[in-house]
Amino acid sequence: MIETFQARIREAAARRSPLRLRGGGSKDFYGNAPRGETLDTRAHAGIVSYEPTELVVTARCGTLLVDLEESLRDRNQFLPFEPPHFGPGATLGGCIAAGLSGPRRTSAGALRDFLLGAKLVDGRGRLLSFGGEVMKNVAGYDVSRLVAGSLGTLGLIAEASLKVLPRPPAETSLRFEIAEGRALVELNRWAGQPLPLSASAWHDGALMLRLSGAEPAVRAAVAKLGGEPLAGAEAFWRSIREQEHAFFAGGDPLWRIALPSSAAPLSLAGRQLIEWGGALRWWKSGAGAQAVRDAARAAGGHATLFRAADKSAGAFMPLDPVLARLHRELKAAFDPAGILNPGRLYAEF
Repeated sequence: MIETFQARIREAAARRSPLRLRGGGSKDFYGNAPRGETLDTRAHAGIVSYEPTELVVTARCGTLLVDLEESLRDRNQFLPFEPPHFGPGATLGGCIAAGLSGPRRTSAGALRDFLLGAKLVDGRGRLLSFGGEVMKNVAGYDVSRLVAGSLGTLGLIAEASLKVLPRPPAETSLRFEIAEGRALVELNRWAGQPLPLSASAWHDGALMLRLSGAEPAVRAAVAKLGGEPLAGAEAFWRSIREQEHAFFAGGDPLWRIALPSSAAPLSLAGRQLIEWGGALRWWKSGAGAQAVRDAARAAGGHATLFRAADKSAGAFMPLDPVLARLHRELKAAFDPAGILNPGRLYAEF
């Protein structure tokens, strides 16, 4: 299958014909509009190796996330960055290309922190290998982590090795009635304490916390924090991860605003849901792109137009000149013909 990918990419490069790298298509909405002839990666599937005692799994790009997670669940392990699927066809390659992490992000780390190695077919059709299958294996540039979130613009992620973790032995969720400003203060205060916090979500005057870890630690945290037990906790956290919660419904554009967790409440029109201890603020807002991005920049962060019918303003915030040059040079190094998912990150490359 790799040879088929290589031949297809070489042919497209020779014709300078854009290719749309695509797995299950569950994240087609993310980034700028995809274009080009579709190169479907789903046939290149399957777990290559899994060493539960080493906490490492290696799988091909077309492997369904549900299948990978089921194999890990059989050994009481999981992907700690809790990736969103956004559909039953989500694949490992698309998961890594999107680089998205779920509610456990602040406690466990981001997807890129668990990406140990990757095999990449670049824009010349070469098969490149980066990293490996252990944590301390990187010499030079850590390119495997660079492809996380690249949306296929640097190459086709043919295979990847990920660090996994044991499932926490105990987990419970709490609910608090609390205003936004107070919730942000408390979340930042709790973050500085030895509490087993694994997720948080504030919306419409209610703060939900998830506690994960050893049974005594979770029990002690519940006694210290108070609050009320959250009914249907597993379904709730899934609804946040998969954006099935009622907040995400409706036609207004959805903005993903990343800020310092201690940033004050934003003054924007619309509705809001806060995750990651205050560091991720989802806004359903009809405010103009410039207004949203100015507010994010003033608060020390950045804003991504995550879901919208009209993305003419660009999905991602414009880069400053230095970062733009680095992006262009990386694109030229990995994809000199500019054929791989062109424009998916930024219109100019």
